[in-house]
Amino acid sequence: MTQAIVGAVLLVVGAVCVATGVLPLPELVELAERVVPVLAFVLGLTIVAELAADAGVFDRLADLAARVGRGRTLGLWAAVVVLAVVCTVFLSIDTTAVLLTPVVIVLARRVGLPPLPFALTTVWLANTASLLLPVSNLTNLLAVDRIGLDGPVAFASLMAWPAVAGVVVPCLVLLVVFRGRLLGRYDRVEVRPARDRVSFVVACVVLVGLVVALTAGATVEVAALVAAAVLVAVAAWRDRSSLRPSRVPWQPLVLASGLFVVVEALHSSGLTDGLVAALAGGTTPADLLVLGGAGALTANVLDNLPAYLVLEPAAGHEAVRYAALLVGVNAGCLVTPWASLATLLWHARLSAEGVRLSWPRYMLLGLVVAPLTVVAGVLALSL
Repeated sequence: MTQAIVGAVLLVVGAVCVATGVLPLPELVELAERVVPVLAFVLGLTIVAELAADAGVFDRLADLAARVGRGRTLGLWAAVVVLAVVCTVFLSIDTTAVLLTPVVIVLARRVGLPPLPFALTTVWLANTASLLLPVSNLTNLLAVDRIGLDGPVAFASLMAWPAVAGVVVPCLVLLVVFRGRLLGRYDRVEVRPARDRVSFVVACVVLVGLVVALTAGATVEVAALVAAAVLVAVAAWRDRSSLRPSRVPWQPLVLASGLFVVVEALHSSGLTDGLVAALAGGTTPADLLVLGGAGALTANVLDNLPAYLVLEPAAGHEAVRYAALLVGVNAGCLVTPWASLATLLWHARLSAEGVRLSWPRYMLLGLVVAPLTVVAGVLALSL
């Protein structure tokens, strides 16, 4: 509910800015043309992920990860890493943080392992692995039109090495921090059958089709909404109880809408001009590190979405500068709890599952992994 209240307040502030002329109406219309498709994609993908989870897709993937691990804890953790990366890249940061986390926790407990290393793996990779494709993160979707690249393949070619750094560095830190818990063995488990085979098969087919469509360059909001419509129809046929109003992510949508309007008003009023001018620069490694570092710092002060929106003009018209900013706001938002909405949602799922991780410990670990990941990502981009 807090998200909705904050979002509503921001929308009211935005309406006042429009009424007073701080944000001219033509600029508001231009903003809407840019962000409405992004919000429609978030709506469709969230519904797809929720209904796929109901159908048991994530449970089955977790069980298969346990089989792949062959009784070795390190093997299971590696399989969870792959699962988290694939889920983040193709189904977005929130899917990994919110839906995969409880599945991984349950899996760890089923095989007799401590769940914390696996849960921390999902939230770190949900953020840091969200660099490869436009659909991996909302910030990427906002940036892709500005970068001027033709389709997801071109975007991935630009972000490939930073994306590798965004996976490798957090995993190395996790291996060091939890080395005592990741070296051992666990009890093997059987793959659980789906409760409703029809829903499970349809959900798998829809997810594969959606991934193919998104990577082939289809219009992202259309692909996500069509996939959501198919799964809603199947749920109405097989299990109406899964069709609840709470499945619609209206709170994040309201919050994001409010942030878009307010930050655009700040840009129109000139209040961000000084910051943008101070960060203006070229494409040398030093310039890119400054921009990426500013993105990480701003994300941990505000949140990664408004951080990107505030600093976006500083990228100028250079694709590599947009990429450096994305590295900063996506891979650097691991210190403060509010730096990423996905982190707050993840911690709520963690608490619901009875797993305890204090925010001070989370922030201390974040102070180690975030700078290392941002520096490695920016250098990989520049070199």
